Amino acid sequence: MKINKVIARQILDSRGNPTVEVDLYSDKSWARAAVPSGASTGIHEAHELRDEDKTKFGGKGVLKSVLNITQLGDELEGQVFSDIHKFDKWLKDKDGSENKSNLGANTLLGLSLAFIKAQAQEEKLDLFEFLLPNQKNYRLPVPLMNIINGGAHANNGVDVQEFMVVPVCGGSFSEALRSGVEVFHALKKVLNQEGHSTAVGDEGGFAPKLKSNEQALEYIMKAIEVSGYKAGEDIFIALDVAATELYKDGQYQWDGQKISPDQLISNYESWTKKYPIISIEDGASEDDWATWIKMNEKMGSKIQLIGDDLFVTNPKRLKMGIEKKAANALLVKINQIGTISETMNTVSMCHDVKFNTIMSHRSGETEDSSIADLAVGLLCTQIKTGSPCRGERTAKYNQLLRIEQKLGSKAGYWGLNAFRKN
Repeated sequence: MKINKVIARQILDSRGNPTVEVDLYSDKSWARAAVPSGASTGIHEAHELRDEDKTKFGGKGVLKSVLNITQLGDELEGQVFSDIHKFDKWLKDKDGSENKSNLGANTLLGLSLAFIKAQAQEEKLDLFEFLLPNQKNYRLPVPLMNIINGGAHANNGVDVQEFMVVPVCGGSFSEALRSGVEVFHALKKVLNQEGHSTAVGDEGGFAPKLKSNEQALEYIMKAIEVSGYKAGEDIFIALDVAATELYKDGQYQWDGQKISPDQLISNYESWTKKYPIISIEDGASEDDWATWIKMNEKMGSKIQLIGDDLFVTNPKRLKMGIEKKAANALLVKINQIGTISETMNTVSMCHDVKFNTIMSHRSGETEDSSIADLAVGLLCTQIKTGSPCRGERTAKYNQLLRIEQKLGSKAGYWGLNAFRKN
C-alpha cells in the first residue's frame, strides 16, 4: 500500500481528556484511527506521550504526539509497505526505544491502526475479514460487561475496580448481549429500590456507595434473578480487581483493612464457592509474582485468571508469565504495547499455549470501534468494552452486532466454550 498523506489532530476521549486521532490516505482508500487511554495503568506499559504543559488540559495535551505524527507523515508520503509488520517495524525503528518513550506509544498506535484499517479498505474488506480472510465460520466473543464500578473508576469506597456479568446463553452474540443489557437495567432498579445512586463510573457501570466488596456481588445476583436468568448457567460473574492499586508494602487493602496475599487468595476462593465467578483479572499486583503463581496453583484449573497490568500485552512479560505459570489468560490492550503487529504477535503466543485472550477497551475511550473487529479477527474468545451504556462503549457492541448480521449463518458465538479449556 502506498501512503499519500497523513493528518493528525488532538481530540477528546470519553473522560474529556485529549487523545490522538489519525487520518491516513493511500492511493485507493483512507482510514481514521483514534487512540484510547487508561486510568488504572501498569508501570510496564509502553510510554504514553503527553505535553506536560500545566496551562493546557492540566498537562494532558497530546500536541507533541500530533507533531510527531505529522513529521512521520511527511517521511511516509510516497512510501510503499506490503504489510502491517513492515510498517510497524519502520515506526519502531524511528522511535528506537524499548517502550516507545521517544515518539510515544500513542503516536505509533495512531499510525499503526490507521494503516491496517486503510489496508482493509483497499481490499474492500471489513477489518475482521482482512485479519482473518477466507474463514468459513467466525465466532463472536463473549462480552464481559462492567455493571458496577469501583477502584480507580469510581470514588465509592469499593476496592474491586469492576464487577462484570458474563452472558453465555442464547446461542448468539446478539441474544447474549440482550441478556446482559437486561441484567444491567434490572440492577438499576434493584439499586434504586435500596436507595443507592445509579450514577455511572468511567466505563458506564453503576457506582453506588456500598458497605463492602461482597455487597456488589449480592446486588448482581439479585439482578440476575430479577431478570429471569440463572446465575451460573445463563450468566456468570467476572471481576477486575486491579490489585496493583490496592497493594502496598507486601499487603493488600480490602474492605478498609490490610490483609496478606494469602488472605486475599482465600477471599477469592471463598467467593468462587459462593458466587458463579468465572474470571478474575489482576487478582494480584503487577510485580507480585509469588502471589500470582500461588493463585494460579490454587484456582487456575477452575476459573480464568487474567493478567492485565501483569502482562501489559507485552510478549516479554507474557513469556515470563507462561514460564512461571502465573496466569492462564491475557487481557489485550492495543495501546499498552503501541502497535497492531506486536498485539497480533502477543495474541498468537497465547494461542500457542492455550491461554484465553480478552480484547479490551480503556477507561478513556473514543468512538473508534476497531477493537470489535480485532476481537473477531484475532480469534479472541472474549471482549471487554464496558457497560451497555455510554456511546463510546456501545459503539463496540454495535459494531459486533453489525459483524454478526453481515456474517449471517457464518456467525457463531463462543458462549461457555470461551472458558472451557481452563
